[in-house]
Amino acid sequence: MVISIIAILAALLLPVLGRVKVKAQMKKAQMEAGSIATAIHTYESDYSKFPVSSVGAVTAMSEASRLGEDFTYGTKGVICLGPHGPNALDAGFSTPAGTLYPITSPGGYQTNNAEVMAVLLDMEYWPNPPTGPVPTINLQHAKNPQKTKYLNATMAGNYTSPGIGQDGTYRDPWGNPYIITVDLNYDDKTRDAFYRLQAVSQSSGTAGINGLANVHTPPTPPSGNSDYFECNDAVMVWSVGPDKLIDPVTAKANAGANKDNILSWKPQ
Repeated sequence: MVISIIAILAALLLPVLGRVKVKAQMKKAQMEAGSIATAIHTYESDYSKFPVSSVGAVTAMSEASRLGEDFTYGTKGVICLGPHGPNALDAGFSTPAGTLYPITSPGGYQTNNAEVMAVLLDMEYWPNPPTGPVPTINLQHAKNPQKTKYLNATMAGNYTSPGIGQDGTYRDPWGNPYIITVDLNYDDKTRDAFYRLQAVSQSSGTAGINGLANVHTPPTPPSGNSDYFECNDAVMVWSVGPDKLIDPVTAKANAGANKDNILSWKPQ
């Protein structure tokens, strides 16, 4: 009888404990996303530039300048984790439809947030076993000559755990990369590769969900009816959240698989 009562109580407690754990993880992700955004702003204040690649013909800065766009550090070079396990390298995030959706920036240069992390953490190399250390864009402290550590983050021992992985990618509490978009066309607004989508962010006309807006000019198509939804901030950082899903087609930013996404510009 006593054992049966204990079993019943345990069965009742497990879902509650699970919800508490997820809530704590979401709070942690919100803090990490905010810390990343703050670190980028602080770096920009110190150096009058953003912590991005800018040497060579095809870099984050050169592509942004060529296209008049911002740059999103997405899922290139990363294994994302879906509800049923790891997806293929470069395949992107899982969707409710069972397809995969990579987060990519306009142009020919694609990468993930490890580039930004190298500068903010003043890292010259990533361990990258078993092949060995890989130099970063901050080699010889080129991007961070003051050797300032702008970010406190836990170092992970592999390529899928939360924290800074052996490849330099910063992953959320569920093992997926944080997506970072930076205002590299310097118009004081930021257009993220996912949240720019009308299907995701449009509320009504030019008004967008989560404080975004679409006032792109010239209005062809008319403002609000194109994939130009933007944030009035120089940095956007987000995570796919505990469900490990995004929906670029059938759900708005505040519904379905997108509802639990963690956004630096929208406190929980």
